[in-house]
Amino acid sequence: MTMKSIPLIDISPFLDGTEAGMEAVAREVKQACEEIGFFLIKGHGVDQKLIDATYHAATDFFHLPLADKLEIKQPSPQVPRGYTPFKGETLSASLGKAAPADLKEMIDLGPVDVPGGSYFEGPQAGHFFDDNLWPSKPAAFKDIMQAYYRRMNRLGNDLMSIFAYALDLPDNFFFDKLDKNISAVRLICYPEQKELPEPGQLRGGAHTDYGTLTILMSDKAAGGLQAQHRDGYWVDVVIEPGTYVVNIGDIMQIWTNDQWVSTMHRVVNPPAELADTSRRHSVVFFHQPNYDARIETLPSCYDAVHPSKYQPIAYHEHWTRKWLATKN
Repeated sequence: MTMKSIPLIDISPFLDGTEAGMEAVAREVKQACEEIGFFLIKGHGVDQKLIDATYHAATDFFHLPLADKLEIKQPSPQVPRGYTPFKGETLSASLGKAAPADLKEMIDLGPVDVPGGSYFEGPQAGHFFDDNLWPSKPAAFKDIMQAYYRRMNRLGNDLMSIFAYALDLPDNFFFDKLDKNISAVRLICYPEQKELPEPGQLRGGAHTDYGTLTILMSDKAAGGLQAQHRDGYWVDVVIEPGTYVVNIGDIMQIWTNDQWVSTMHRVVNPPAELADTSRRHSVVFFHQPNYDARIETLPSCYDAVHPSKYQPIAYHEHWTRKWLATKN
């Protein structure tokens, strides 16, 4: 049967901690991760005022003149911080696929509240804990984004507890792989399209996400997100008020030996008749492991009949390869 929409899951029974509620939520999440790797969540506990403030701070920034935005331009392709102008990235290149540049502009933000010490400041840390680049406008931008990052990191860890439960693991199984994580917030603007896209050019090219899971909020402007079902067809991801879109990334697919799927997804162009009015904004939280986390198939996900499909890899090796491939 063709899937028409992404499943909506109320995760509050799991967060409440009742055994029956935890089992029911984990069962729904497991099914979604096996079938399409995408689901909507409600009952997540994030204050709507913080969600609204974050969205408005992002949109206010993207409405600034270009010169103001370029004050925090990304220093180099190796540094995942700051503003990337329009057509500065090609996501499909992360999978080795040639395509025109994506029709978007964005800001990348990394960990906040970074402690000192060699793990965070030594050469092995690369640029994963570099200082964020904060614009002077909007005035409250820094405080809002730091608060949002902290709350998303907490929600990401809650979701990883659900994943552990769904995989018959202790609920804290992943914590020592996430306690110094390199998760990131990305703010994205897909501007109105005044010119026809080039052949094969999208707002966001087809790709998979690099880490453990992604938490997305967005408006409902035309030209939105689509996820590819395991059977090959595309499903529109329609965001409902008060919900987040969650999708799993490459690391969960590796950990589960392809039992769960890191789903190909893309952001399509709006219909031609709406192209010059359909400005779209998204706020994305990429939940990611510690840079030195050893990523290998979980013991419960392979056996003599179903051998592991993946060689162990440190997360920073996987991330770096895919990140640098996208830079224009």
